[in-house]
Amino acid sequence: MIISVASGKGGTGKTTVAVNLALSIREKVQFLDCDVEEPNAHIFLKPAIEEKRQVFIPVPEIDELKCTYCGKCREVCAYGAVAVIKSVDSGKGSVLVFPNLCHGCGSCSYFCPQQAIKEVNKEVGEIEAGYVQPAFPNADVRFVHGRLNIGEAMAPPVIREVKKYVVRDRITIIDAPPGTSCPVITSIKDSDFCLLVTEPTPFGLNDLLLAVEVVRKLSLPFGVVINRSDLGDDKTETYCQKEDIPVIMRIPFQKEIAVAYSHGKTIIEAVPSYQVKFQELYRGIAEGNFS
Repeated sequence: MIISVASGKGGTGKTTVAVNLALSIREKVQFLDCDVEEPNAHIFLKPAIEEKRQVFIPVPEIDELKCTYCGKCREVCAYGAVAVIKSVDSGKGSVLVFPNLCHGCGSCSYFCPQQAIKEVNKEVGEIEAGYVQPAFPNADVRFVHGRLNIGEAMAPPVIREVKKYVVRDRITIIDAPPGTSCPVITSIKDSDFCLLVTEPTPFGLNDLLLAVEVVRKLSLPFGVVINRSDLGDDKTETYCQKEDIPVIMRIPFQKEIAVAYSHGKTIIEAVPSYQVKFQELYRGIAEGNFS
């Protein structure tokens, strides 16, 4: 089973829920931190990293001795990563490649009539993998996260590499990026269930509406976790009732939890009784009670 944990905005407690859920399940678990622009689950899980590798995407390199500046590469590039400049009088020109816009799809090299384009690897990030057991002896959690290089514009290539680590003999928990853009969709698609973590504030509700629209477009079963549920207003609860969205967990504000978080500790370390609640949350998902 693959359970993704997402949120319409940052700061709602998405990683907190994902981490505590992973540590509470009494089965083999795999935790994938797909928030590759700002991964932070490792702060709480404290994994022993055993594997590191770089992530590359193929970008075009032009052989201008073969290029006739026909412009076919520019036509087939859906992302504006190639520009062709050609002089009408002399027939000479140049091709400009913008690697930060390139998605590595290979269309330009495939359709080049002169075979003047080859692909070269560009490093965009890295993957780290290991196990959580040294810090939490009772947990059997395989850990993987990606880290996008500073200055890179596109997270999905790194996220796709993280998701290649999914194995079906473990329950997979995916910590998705915040928001509702391409990185989120890349992270949560193909999940069996999606947890949307929100907070009872106007901003939280506004972004929950966007997140709900996304998971419905993807036809994913989902439910809502309301963090700091005793603060703010009741508009989030009202919305969920109106839309028939199950609120499957409420986490009220507690000073012990906030203090533990500031020290890189989990909820179940600060308030052990929450482990049972996260186990019940998983059991309800696994049994299809919220589908």
